[in-house]
Amino acid sequence: MEAYERYRTRKRRGALLALTVAGGLLLTACGGGTDDGSRASDRDTSGLPAPAHGHEDGDGSREQEGREADPDHLSTFALDVDTASYDYARRTLADGRFPDPSTVRPEEFVNSFRQDYERPDGDGFSVTVDGARTDDEDWSLVRVGLATRSTERTGERPPAALTFVVDVSGSMAEPGRLDLAQESLSVMTDRLRDDDSVAIVTFSDEAETVLPMTRLDGNRDEIHDVISELDTRDSTNLGAGVETGYETAVEGLREGATNRVVLVSDALANTGDTDADTILERISGERREHGITLFGVGVGSDYGDALMERLADKGDGHTVYVSGTEEARKVFCEQLPRNIDLTARDAKAQVAFDPETVEEFRLVGYDNRRVADEDFRDDRVDGGEVGPGHTVTALYAVRTEPGAEGHLATATVRWLDPDSRDPHEESGDLETDALHDSLRAAPSRFQVTAVAAYFADGLRSGDDRYHRLPGAPVPFAELADHARGLARTTEDGAVRELAEAIEQADRRRD
Repeated sequence: MEAYERYRTRKRRGALLALTVAGGLLLTACGGGTDDGSRASDRDTSGLPAPAHGHEDGDGSREQEGREADPDHLSTFALDVDTASYDYARRTLADGRFPDPSTVRPEEFVNSFRQDYERPDGDGFSVTVDGARTDDEDWSLVRVGLATRSTERTGERPPAALTFVVDVSGSMAEPGRLDLAQESLSVMTDRLRDDDSVAIVTFSDEAETVLPMTRLDGNRDEIHDVISELDTRDSTNLGAGVETGYETAVEGLREGATNRVVLVSDALANTGDTDADTILERISGERREHGITLFGVGVGSDYGDALMERLADKGDGHTVYVSGTEEARKVFCEQLPRNIDLTARDAKAQVAFDPETVEEFRLVGYDNRRVADEDFRDDRVDGGEVGPGHTVTALYAVRTEPGAEGHLATATVRWLDPDSRDPHEESGDLETDALHDSLRAAPSRFQVTAVAAYFADGLRSGDDRYHRLPGAPVPFAELADHARGLARTTEDGAVRELAEAIEQADRRRD
């Protein structure tokens, strides 16, 4: 399977054009971007593609102005805020090894860095679409940026009911595994609010609830004692741990709270169910009925990346990877509101490229998050879960028609309100004259996005299934120079770490 989705312009008209126009006329204006006050839940949810750039007629229908959402120029994917792939790649390079190309997911590299997208005033998303031309003729990089409201007032979040499922198998005895998990949980216990609740489940060859759902108020010492007494035992029955974790979460379910299971493991399952789909099927009822999401925290130099990533994706959650105390502090303390609160459920994005200006395009990464174009507005189809303060970035390689001018793309995000399940949409557009003349002429945060994507591209370049990104610097040394310059410009420690990781890859390749 190719990593990049590839579409070519097909100049088909006649019956297909008539059908597309007819479908377009059935669509009313979209969610949060409407002027007429209509509710997204009152509009069509039949799975038709998002509308292309156009304008509203007096009756509320959308005239397409010859820019129909050509099925061959649509790209649809579920939103993903995972970052584990990038952090694990950095850990592997620091240990003197290249990461396995199968563990390199470019979207997780891209989404590991702070962005400066405009934030929406309320719940939902803002949509930013920009781009820059590359040195490859007619090829550009186009960035679709989605952002939720900030988390400045974390006290506004509802109380949390968190069930921690902690791996205490023998492999967790390695330094930087269970000890790191214990330290992180201890710090998080101090940071949680009095009206939050915590339960703890451990698993090795069997699973055990060592702390039922317990309010923090007046019970912090008891929780600290349970955490400090965790100790490693035998093999890794991850399936039993997840199943018991969800049972414990349901028993301690709190109405009006954010109920979430937090799995802390190296995901090296070797006993019981080791297949993600089988494990998830066993807890499907709890997930669907109660909306309990799964947040995966990966640890360890050897790490079951594929299993953890699939568990979180299919469990309506996301994954991170931590290799040290600083990363753990960031995840369990600074990112706490984003990790336990939800702004959007089943969020999906669809980008409609204009067939008059775009010859072909490739979505960078999101290989496991693709959604059929016709399922964009089918709210029964699973999307991604996103919390406050998150940004989601998708990068496209886009080849324009020679000399093309005018509308280039429309990006639309669709999501469900976490409580009411009402659907909402927001859109943004990009014109060809808004493309920056070169990558280095683009804003620094756009350049960081491109460097992260090029880095992921280079790490899996040995796999023939993947295309190289246009404009990619072939030697890592050139990319590292660019990253070092961006680290100075942005004064961002995360960008400095990116430069260091690229330098390590460059030394390893030599």
